[in-house]
Amino acid sequence: MSSFIDFNSAKKLHDVQSQQNKITQLFGIQYPVIQAGMIWHSGWRLASAVSNCGGLGLIGAGSMYPDVLRENIRKCKQATDKPFGINVPMLYPNLDEVISIILEEGVKIVFTSAGNPKTYTETLQKEGLKVAHVVSSTKFAVKCEEAGVDVVVAEGFEAGGHNGRDETTTLCLIPNVKKHISKPLIAAGGIALGSQMKAAMILGADGVQIGSRFAATTEASAHENWKQKITELNEGDTHLTLKELAPVRMVKNKFFNELEDIYNTGRNKESLIASLGRARAKRGMFEGDMEEGELEIGQVSALINEVLPVETVFRNLLEEFNNTANPSL
Repeated sequence: MSSFIDFNSAKKLHDVQSQQNKITQLFGIQYPVIQAGMIWHSGWRLASAVSNCGGLGLIGAGSMYPDVLRENIRKCKQATDKPFGINVPMLYPNLDEVISIILEEGVKIVFTSAGNPKTYTETLQKEGLKVAHVVSSTKFAVKCEEAGVDVVVAEGFEAGGHNGRDETTTLCLIPNVKKHISKPLIAAGGIALGSQMKAAMILGADGVQIGSRFAATTEASAHENWKQKITELNEGDTHLTLKELAPVRMVKNKFFNELEDIYNTGRNKESLIASLGRARAKRGMFEGDMEEGELEIGQVSALINEVLPVETVFRNLLEEFNNTANPSL
């Protein structure tokens, strides 16, 4: 399948392509734009749409039973002949079965997160897969390199979903990670615009991973109530919480306030787990309960004001990138 847009002048896209050869060559994609494998958002429709636009779509295995993951992989193969990958958060169950399905279905790219990069990297690479791992600190980026991953994804505090405890922003994280590793580097967290993509590259990234902007697309598998809610968020409407478990950036709603009450009354970690254990993320982002559900999104949601097709998001991103001037003194 062809890319979504045929530019008459290759020069127009020279900036994007020339600065990010490490990522495009490694994954066999046209542009160094990775769609984050977000739970309850990243099914085969979103992943295939991003891949068809020249980026790398990721299916989010974290919110899928193994049989559902297999179905999504097969449907994605039918919807695109371009590379796509799987995001595997390692804090969920059935991991060995998930890895087996990925290998059986012939997927060639895996992004692991929320766990030890050593767990599956060697196993996957022996089968010819490329492995990226998501981290939130320079310390863990170095551990990724020691574990032999092909790519490091450094995600700043601005990001939605599972996050870092140290609250290091992308602006600070990327140049520091760049100094300490030699592997290709993908920046994540707080990136929705082409200008932000260019800023990440100037700081040393070879590509970007984008979540929140792709969450608010017609192809995302999330509920329409949630997509609309994303477009209504302003600065300060999200907050990083649950550091005792797995840090997550959430929208301030009724459920969030209940968690805050648990903190304020001094209740223990088990109380937090009990509150989360009612399929809260599914209830919010997939089923559309905007008050009782867990709603995960990045700070950059304040810049998102409409739900768009992936094709339009991609076109805007590249045009903004190319129209953003490099800084000069």
